[in-house]
Amino acid sequence: MNEAAGKGNDRGRALDPEAFAGALGPGMRLLGLDVGTKTIGLALSDVTRTIATGLVTLQRGKFAADAHRLVELAAEHGVGGLVVGLPVNLDGTEGPRAQATRAFVRNFGRISPLPILLWDERFSTAAAERTLLEADMSRRRRAQVIDKVAATLILQGALDRLRLLPGADRPAETPD
Repeated sequence: MNEAAGKGNDRGRALDPEAFAGALGPGMRLLGLDVGTKTIGLALSDVTRTIATGLVTLQRGKFAADAHRLVELAAEHGVGGLVVGLPVNLDGTEGPRAQATRAFVRNFGRISPLPILLWDERFSTAAAERTLLEADMSRRRRAQVIDKVAATLILQGALDRLRLLPGADRPAETPD
């Protein structure tokens, strides 16, 4: 299994996949995040939560400004939850980057009621790089889109896992 989540449902804490799925409203999209030190790659699901598509790469600034922009984008796109890539080490341990991501999630959870799922992103950036190389994309262009592609892979992995949960075979309703 490829998820890594904190247990519990209090604000600022990531949910396990079952609790996360239960907290989502019908027809709400998910926003995938690849949180880096300089950028945040974003991906968006469709309303049926089947397909992830790259959205944008944000340049990191102060946390308050980053969080405000994420809240705006979530509202604009009808987002009901966030899937945040957790950069776990290859041996399964968590280093400084994972700790920084958990802090980002904790702080964001204090200002937003959106449920959050942490998703093991061990191989997402490497897979994104391979995909972009196979597409024969220039180094400069790869640098511009790699975080967005990594966010797409993170979100797609979570969407695929969430579909396997009990009751997930029901089609999502779309908002009126």
